[in-house]
Amino acid sequence: MTPDLVTPVTALIIWAVAGYLLGAIPFGVILSRLFGLGDLRKVGSGNIGATNVLRTGNKTAALLTLVLDGAKGAVAVLIARSLAGEDAVQIAGLAAFLGHCFPVWLRFKGGKGVATFLGLLLAYAWPLGLAACATWLATAVILRISSLSALVAAALAPVWAAMLGLSQSILMLLVLAILVFIRHRQNIQRLLAGTEPKIGKK
Repeated sequence: MTPDLVTPVTALIIWAVAGYLLGAIPFGVILSRLFGLGDLRKVGSGNIGATNVLRTGNKTAALLTLVLDGAKGAVAVLIARSLAGEDAVQIAGLAAFLGHCFPVWLRFKGGKGVATFLGLLLAYAWPLGLAACATWLATAVILRISSLSALVAAALAPVWAAMLGLSQSILMLLVLAILVFIRHRQNIQRLLAGTEPKIGKK
């Protein structure tokens, strides 16, 4: 369920801080300003992720935000893996996700973390990442609801990990899934009420 603790606690704290600061870079806000799109937090849902950037009508900025938000999680995992043990890898990945969702620079009001979640999974174990991405895509194609796709992908990630023999990542994935659900709590309310908009519709 969890990796062996081989990294000193002080070093784990450093990895956690580094991962958090990397994840806290608000690329959506930065790119929106660079592209002259205004303050992203005053557009649409006020979210800093790629979906809300897309609401500005600038597909290039939205794509760049998607890639860079995903890269935050991936880079945190890859750097930790190159320099430390598996425990540090998972701590850095989790911290990057938390940084995106609760960035100190934006008074802890960040994104929902879907791109960062998928990015860190792809870097952590690409078969697991591909399974999660395929789950998101399949759900999106069939049901046409982005938030539901994210929830299904997050919920099934621990299952895919178990099937792929990645049992030491299951606790990390359960924590990530819980956080994804927490960040989507308003979407869940709309899903239950039948008012969540479908992809391509306002």
